[in-house]
Amino acid sequence: MNYVFSNPDKVMVGVRGEVGNRLFLLQVREGRRLVIVKCEKLQLSALAEWLSQVMSTIGRPAHLPEDFTLETEYESDFVAGDIAVAINEENQTIEVTFESADEGDDTLELTLTKEWAGGLAIAVTRLVEAGRPLCPLCSGPLDPRGHDCPRTNGHRPPIR
Repeated sequence: MNYVFSNPDKVMVGVRGEVGNRLFLLQVREGRRLVIVKCEKLQLSALAEWLSQVMSTIGRPAHLPEDFTLETEYESDFVAGDIAVAINEENQTIEVTFESADEGDDTLELTLTKEWAGGLAIAVTRLVEAGRPLCPLCSGPLDPRGHDCPRTNGHRPPIR
């Protein structure tokens, strides 16, 4: 199924579950239509980084939306695979396409104003930074129960 949101009313991003075992979700609402895409943390982090860089190309946004909290319904429509991003300089918008990682032909075509793009980049960055801290040696996530760092090659105790 191809979901097209050319003027979304709301874009939401959030997590379900505990740190270390979180489910990252992106929800888009336009009118009565709601699409929910399950994403990987790294996918959303890369998208946020790219969105923040592109803001210099299309200009500073006006007032940023503040509420990106998920709606209570969170059964995902599909799992994100490839994500493509394009700038429409004429309309001053950013077009993001999420393709399904599964065998299905599901896609989400999302057109974001610079306000939604800027706010989404900030919301995703906050979500990612709220997770587990990274190991200073291997950049892997530190688990509260301990971390066997592959960079120590068994010569040091696990980092706690």
